[in-house]
Amino acid sequence: MCVSHNETVLLCPSAIYNYDPSSKQELCLQVGDSVHILEKLEATFSISYYSLLVAGSQQEIIIPADLPLVQELGATLREWAQIWHKLFVANKTTLFRSVQQMAYSLIEYRSQIVSGTLPKDDLVELKKKVTAKIDYGNRILGLDLVVRDEAGNTLDPDQTSTVSLFRAHETASRSVDDRIQEEKTRLQNLEMRRQTLFSTVHTYSLLMNLKNFVCNIGEDAELLMSLYDPDQSEFISENFLVRWDSMGMPKEIEKLNNLPALFTDLSSSDLMRQRLFLVCQIIRVGSMELKEGKKHTGGLRRPFGVAVMDITDIAHGKTDDEDKQHFIPFQQIAMETYIRQRQLIMSPLMPSRVIGENEPLTAVFNKVIATREVNHKGQGLFVTLKLLPGDLAQVRKDYPHFVDRSTAIVRKMGFPEIILPGNVRNDIYVTLVQGEFDRGKKKTPKNVEVILTVHDDEGNPMEKAIFPGAGYDGITEYKSVIYYQVKQPCWNETVKVTIPIEDVCRCHLRVMFRHRSSQDSRDKSEKPFGMAFVRLMRGDGTTLKDGKHELIVYKVDVKKAEDAKVYLTLPATWDEVEEKEKQTGKQFHHSGVIPVTKDSFQIAMLTCSTKLTQNVDLLGLLNWRSNPEDLDQILQRLMEVEGGEIVKFLQDTLDALFNIMMETSEKDTYDTLVFNALVFIITLIGDIKFQHFNPVLETYINKHFSATLAYMKLTGVLNYYVGHAEEPILTERLYAALKALKYLFRFIVQSRVLYLRFYGNSEDGDAFFNSIRTLFLSFNTLMDRPLDEGVKIKGAILKYLPSIINDIQTVFDPVELSVLLTKFIESIPDSQLVRQKLGCMCKMVESDLFRQPDCRDVLLPLVTDQLSGQLDDHSSKPDYEACVQLLSTVLDNLDRKDVGPTRGHVQLIMERLLRRVNRTVISMDRSSPLIGHYLACMTAILKQMDDMHYAHYISTFKTRQDIIDFLMETFIMFKDLMGNVFPADWMIMNLVQMQVFLRAINQYSDVLNMYFLDQAHFELQLWNNYFHLTVAFLTHKTLQLESFSQEKRNKILNKYGDMRKTIGFKMRDMWYNLGPHKMKFIPAMVGPILQVTLVPQPELRKATIPIFFDMMQCEHNFSPGRTFETFENELITKLDQEVEGGQGDEQYKVLLEKTLLEHCRRHRYLSQSGEELALLLSSLLENLLAYRTITHDESPEHRMSCTVNVLNFYKEKKREDIYIRYLYKLRDLHLDCENYTEAAYTLILHAELLEWSDKPCAPHLIPRDGEHVWTQQELKERLFQEIICYLDKGKMWEKAIELGKQLAKMHEIHMFDFMELSQLLKKQAQFYENIMHAMRPQPEYFAVGYYGLGFPSFLRNKMFIYRGKEYEWLEDFSLKLLSQFPNAVRMTSTAPPGDNISTSPGQHIQCFTVKPVLTVPHQFKDKGVPEQILNYYRTNEVDQFQYSRPFRKGEKDPDNEFATMWIERTTYITAYRFPGILKWFEVKSVSVEEISPLENAIETMEMANEKLSNLVQQQACDRSLSINPLSMMLSGIVDPAVMGGFSNYEKAFFTDTYIQEHPEDHERIEVLKHLIALQIPLLADGIRIHGEKTTEQLKPLHNRLVTCFQDLREKVEKHYGVITLPCSLAEKKKTRVGSVVMPYILSSTLRRMSTVSTLSNASSGLSSGSSVPAPAPCFLFLPFPLLSAFEFVFPCCLHCRDCSFQTMILSLLKSLFKQQRPKSLQLGDRRLTLSLFQGVSSQLSLSNPLSPLPASPHTPHTPRSSSM
Repeated sequence: MCVSHNETVLLCPSAIYNYDPSSKQELCLQVGDSVHILEKLEATFSISYYSLLVAGSQQEIIIPADLPLVQELGATLREWAQIWHKLFVANKTTLFRSVQQMAYSLIEYRSQIVSGTLPKDDLVELKKKVTAKIDYGNRILGLDLVVRDEAGNTLDPDQTSTVSLFRAHETASRSVDDRIQEEKTRLQNLEMRRQTLFSTVHTYSLLMNLKNFVCNIGEDAELLMSLYDPDQSEFISENFLVRWDSMGMPKEIEKLNNLPALFTDLSSSDLMRQRLFLVCQIIRVGSMELKEGKKHTGGLRRPFGVAVMDITDIAHGKTDDEDKQHFIPFQQIAMETYIRQRQLIMSPLMPSRVIGENEPLTAVFNKVIATREVNHKGQGLFVTLKLLPGDLAQVRKDYPHFVDRSTAIVRKMGFPEIILPGNVRNDIYVTLVQGEFDRGKKKTPKNVEVILTVHDDEGNPMEKAIFPGAGYDGITEYKSVIYYQVKQPCWNETVKVTIPIEDVCRCHLRVMFRHRSSQDSRDKSEKPFGMAFVRLMRGDGTTLKDGKHELIVYKVDVKKAEDAKVYLTLPATWDEVEEKEKQTGKQFHHSGVIPVTKDSFQIAMLTCSTKLTQNVDLLGLLNWRSNPEDLDQILQRLMEVEGGEIVKFLQDTLDALFNIMMETSEKDTYDTLVFNALVFIITLIGDIKFQHFNPVLETYINKHFSATLAYMKLTGVLNYYVGHAEEPILTERLYAALKALKYLFRFIVQSRVLYLRFYGNSEDGDAFFNSIRTLFLSFNTLMDRPLDEGVKIKGAILKYLPSIINDIQTVFDPVELSVLLTKFIESIPDSQLVRQKLGCMCKMVESDLFRQPDCRDVLLPLVTDQLSGQLDDHSSKPDYEACVQLLSTVLDNLDRKDVGPTRGHVQLIMERLLRRVNRTVISMDRSSPLIGHYLACMTAILKQMDDMHYAHYISTFKTRQDIIDFLMETFIMFKDLMGNVFPADWMIMNLVQMQVFLRAINQYSDVLNMYFLDQAHFELQLWNNYFHLTVAFLTHKTLQLESFSQEKRNKILNKYGDMRKTIGFKMRDMWYNLGPHKMKFIPAMVGPILQVTLVPQPELRKATIPIFFDMMQCEHNFSPGRTFETFENELITKLDQEVEGGQGDEQYKVLLEKTLLEHCRRHRYLSQSGEELALLLSSLLENLLAYRTITHDESPEHRMSCTVNVLNFYKEKKREDIYIRYLYKLRDLHLDCENYTEAAYTLILHAELLEWSDKPCAPHLIPRDGEHVWTQQELKERLFQEIICYLDKGKMWEKAIELGKQLAKMHEIHMFDFMELSQLLKKQAQFYENIMHAMRPQPEYFAVGYYGLGFPSFLRNKMFIYRGKEYEWLEDFSLKLLSQFPNAVRMTSTAPPGDNISTSPGQHIQCFTVKPVLTVPHQFKDKGVPEQILNYYRTNEVDQFQYSRPFRKGEKDPDNEFATMWIERTTYITAYRFPGILKWFEVKSVSVEEISPLENAIETMEMANEKLSNLVQQQACDRSLSINPLSMMLSGIVDPAVMGGFSNYEKAFFTDTYIQEHPEDHERIEVLKHLIALQIPLLADGIRIHGEKTTEQLKPLHNRLVTCFQDLREKVEKHYGVITLPCSLAEKKKTRVGSVVMPYILSSTLRRMSTVSTLSNASSGLSSGSSVPAPAPCFLFLPFPLLSAFEFVFPCCLHCRDCSFQTMILSLLKSLFKQQRPKSLQLGDRRLTLSLFQGVSSQLSLSNPLSPLPASPHTPHTPRSSSM
């Protein structure tokens, strides 16, 4: 890198590991971070970045010095790390682990790359792994696809053609998809993986590792393992030999537990056999029989047993577990002596299943395979198996950890499916099959041992030429297994003979036969009794044929028998004898030089050699000069030779063919035969089995071929074939020649080049050129025939002709060749062979010819004509696939740098094809697999067009309407194609497409301004399409940089810039160019322009928001009312949609308000109305943004609040369409939370917008989930039904009845639907019954204040009243509330907070219980109403709530606290009544009043009387009720010991002093006295009923109550008079037969019904006693545990001497508590509230009515700081 003098270089190394600092002076580094080093003392790190600081500027350029792949690795790891963290947070464990493993792999790969120690080949392989891993990881993480070249480097779109870029994307995507499919297959479907594997790989290897062999032999052993096909009874591989010692260990102790072998060269056909077994033959090496003494012969190879394993599933790929150890059971053969004993014992008729030791081992494992029964007794082999794809070289490369130098290579006995040119092999497999030997003078058959050796013609042995098995070096002499006393032994032992190729012709096999004795002394005297031999190569030069051979066994007792020169003159096999007898006619004499025995011996041969042949015909061709008269037959028989034999001698065969042609050049005798033979060989090499010999053929043509006149011969025969193609005999030959045309012309061209090199041009004149011209003319004539003639030949010509272009142009004029090719294509009728013709042209374009401008001038018009005809609108069935393949190839070539000038060619394509390609894309289905190809072609054409091309193209249209049509279809097409064709992760391709479209749009916008802007020619629809296109472009997700990572954003900005700004500024200019036409686009363009302004790009927003003001101004100027109402309504509608869809932010709100205000305030007429709109939009945006933000909140309450704020806004603006939409959103939120009552009230708002009429509903009134067209009456009825259903679920039966009555009235009077009416009335009846009998818990109400600036605006410093759910108490509610604001602090005071809390940045929540204020409906006033009915109005239809707090005024009176106990009562009025559309409403007003002690006493007494009256009536009406509540209440009132009773009131308020000091309280004092007196008749009724219902257990209590009451009555009547009620309320209700409904009498009603008498002593049927003050029923609710409640209610009882009374009260409390608690609540719940009488669900006061405690129920009492 060059640096000028005015530039400074800064070293900037990059971190290769994460580093956490341990001190302040150290840096925190992540992998890939760069550190600018301004000064250094010692550099102990490698520098990975250079940084240029340009002098005189602040710009610094960092230039990485790392490999591009290392940079990509660092960027990828950083990007993955962010996603990895998100996966952890989202608890996506599986993906998290996958990313973790991939990231660790990439870190390891990166360290290997930057280490610089990898060899070049390893680095290339590692790069492939890295890129594959990155691409795979990006896909599963949803990141962008990275496209690369073949070296793995990222493609630069500026340096790559559009078509190539598209193809690279396709390839990369397919590769990643394949990888993902492989992963799924690996995890899910092993069978699919197996099929994929076998379809793509042709050669395999099987890795076997022998871990152990468990068997008690006691002697040395040999294990011979091989692959075996039991169905064909053939061995597939040679043997793998393992030698085991007598101690049960491998001979090579270092290989213990690790004896690997690789079975190679296995083809898919080998593995897909029906059955495949791994067989092991165990051969004992020792004495004849086991455990014989030292005098017995040793070193004998004896059969011992077999082990077999079915490996079919492993071979088929169904199982793959390389770590699993497979146990192969061992089957031992029986000893001969054991068999004899069994035969003596067993009946002769019983067939024996014992496997004898003299059975051949092959027969033994065949039996084991058949029976699958092995009595192994724990003995056997332990092996691991793994199938590896690839041949030996590939496996060593891919699996070096599996295959090393210690691995034995076990070759297949045969060639692999694909033969590689460099695979040199010369293996001859010899199998000792069987023999039959005469016993001679012996009484028993011989123990025959076969000794095999290899000798040369001199009789010298070939050292180490025999290999009994892989894993060991060769041996000179091989000794067979010995079968004990068997006349016809079958060995089936195979060994491999390997000798140098040059020695094969002079070598032979010699077999010696020897009887072996078990006695060592006898054995030493035994000499070989027979000998056989066979030559490895026959006299004609071919090797011994594969297959079985019967050898002649000669006697050895003659000295000449071991003399090679003697026995080699004799026949070796009986086949030779027969052949010789046929030739000579003489019979073979058995007593010749060496006598022949009666014995017989059979071997089998298999030659696997790449240098030796067994084919006579092939040798005949190679030696053709020795028999020239048989040349015709030799050439014909060549085509019958097996392909493997020919490719071995490819060069020699070709030399022979061309020698024949050259040496007979003066006559044409053999030209056709040589031509046919050459075609045969070329076709053979095209076969998949021999495809790897193509380079060998190429090398031969380029370096070894020397026939200078061959071109004349070959072209002559080819011309003849083409010219006589109609002859049936020549048709097949011509077809074969066409398939071989490529290499035929390679020979022709090479021959011509050699000819010109030696002879120059003058020798043959134009003969060669004429022959080529003639050939093309013949082709043209052939192609012009009717279709049914020679279709196969025509197709072959089209397929193979282009393959000769690159070669022939080197010896033929390229331009003339182009003309010939053009005429050839034109000779084909238009409707024939379309796909083949287009494919042929595609290959022409791919040739070097098309890269030459002169040739392109000839070929391109042909291509465009053909494509234009195919893509024409009137074309019947165009071949779209072939067309796009041809077009993309043309465009790809034109975009190259080395093809010369292309401007004219691009113009030709533009004129002829652009419109047709556009229309093809428009008409093509978006799901078509070809749509992407056509879009890439369109993009390529537009990209290669310059400004002059655009101008010229527009000028080609004849009329203005043509231009309109073109632009219309282009705009619509562009809008439709953007982002809808290429996958989202094809980032580069999408950006290139957008970049090209941007340039085209800008070009076409100039056309709009030029042709269609003036008044006469303005085209509204065209301009409209243009604006919609630009908006779609600008808002396209590909360009929204803010949604990308910073790194991706920087890449896009550096490469393409922010295209949104370019198109946005252009669109703004086009809008202002419209002039008077703008009004035509209002309101249609309001929404699209809004989308543009919402794009979060500051400069773009500033440039486009003023368009809104321009629209306002336009509508104001042109509308009759001088308003912009249409614009305003449309903007509000679209703004709602856009913000809800995720657009817009706080900055936009501020900028919109600021910009509109600035423009409006400067306008003469819009200053006021415009400012109002700006503020309105700002308010709307605030609500919408809050709503959108809160929609992702977990708290449904917050979402409901924001929804209500928004719908209220739209209600004020009378935007019913949007209002209704938000109503249903609110309803859905309520239903999700099971707030059925609130959901019903929400729908009531919709119903209120409708009338009971048959008018059709406006579309905006119909709910979103309805597709039916409703009238208003139908829709309202449907809504009422739904509302009633929700009210029923919410137990709001009163409201349901109210709506039901409306609906019933409509059915009865207007609709006359009596059936529906009957159903409604039945529902109403059920609702009435529910009111009276169903359990309906009353909700609590809570006051909640949100204080502090930390809350959202809709909550901040506001107070709300919340309606609780069933059985929801303050503690539960508070916990739920605080869980929504985990950072909030709960306030302990109920007083309003100060400014220090309201203005603090934190969050403070105040929460306490409030009591709803009952408003009695007018129809219930002064009437006895059942409590079930009245209870509804205690907690519903309310908007006032009270909270009471006690405090003291003045000094505390130690004798009487009541005199100074005041109540501060705070009343809260909400904005709406409960229940409503929310479970909470904001408090709109707060008032505080102080209740004097006297007023508090009056309220307390009224409440006590009211409850006593109603409890007495309950007991009177329903005798089944428990008496316990009545007992408790009466005891609390008449017992004079409880807290002094109302005597406290007497002391406080009835004194002369108080009356004098408070004359204004005279009336209140009289009221209080009246209330005290009123208790007496109520108590009298209560005690009477108590006496009627009392039990024996409660009689003591009743007697005490009577006594106390007498005293109390006497005192009250004496001081306050006698009060009587008109009649007993209880008796009055008895007249209602069968009814147990009890009216609830309010205290005020009781007072009005009572009559005051001045009698002091009235007879009541009860004896009078001393005056006793009446305590209030303080125990009506028990907020404490049982004992605490008892102490609270009856403190006197704890000191009472009457223990029985104390016990009785306690038992009453217990039974009461037990009876009254709801089943769902537990006894120990401190929040439990109990009613003292059954069936009453109203919640009564916790406090003692006569006590100074507040009257509001369940109120946490937090006194103020004022003195008590």
